[in-house]
Amino acid sequence: MTKLRVHNLAMSIDGFATGEGRTFEAPFGHAGHRLMQWFLPTHTFVSKTGHGDEAVGQGTRGVDDAFAAATDVGIGAEIMGRGKFGPQEGPWTDETWRGWWGEEPPFHSPVVVLTHHARPDLTVGETSFLFRDASPREALDLAIEQAGGLDVRLGGGPTVVREFLEADLVDHLHIVVVPIVLGRGVRLWNGLESLEQRFEVQATATPAGVVHYVFTRKPA
Repeated sequence: MTKLRVHNLAMSIDGFATGEGRTFEAPFGHAGHRLMQWFLPTHTFVSKTGHGDEAVGQGTRGVDDAFAAATDVGIGAEIMGRGKFGPQEGPWTDETWRGWWGEEPPFHSPVVVLTHHARPDLTVGETSFLFRDASPREALDLAIEQAGGLDVRLGGGPTVVREFLEADLVDHLHIVVVPIVLGRGVRLWNGLESLEQRFEVQATATPAGVVHYVFTRKPA
């Protein structure tokens, strides 16, 4: 059975999963890269992007890298909010914007982008972006159709993840609590009181100073 999975959703110790003031130059707003500082040195990130202080194909191994790598295992499609695709709001006045990732996005699969404003579907490299005004259930049904029997990744941001949690559609939720204080931004947990009762929860602390929380849906 296809599962809906969230991986590597980082948040500050005061509960913010992205900062305030997102722009083209600052996808996480005033948080900068601090939420993902644990992720950037990993073998998974370095080998996929060629960025970072380590040589291409190298990067750090260990627990953080194991969690980072799990995001790609068995995934056939993704769902993301419009804010993860780009910082624009309102009608799409500039359809030349093709996302943050350049000519070869890292998804290599269909991606359902949730937006209230119509835009033609777009193919960039091996990734197809399907722009839809859809409820969480409708978006998940479409992504399952596109996933070819594999799982669906819910890529965020936090507002979208919260909506899918409210609809009780998430099977696997991986949260990374990073030891920084942002003070402002977008919270994940608002309105999700007693969410933990639906899941088995495991926590793993790592030398990078982060704590990985994995919420796995309890059997029905």
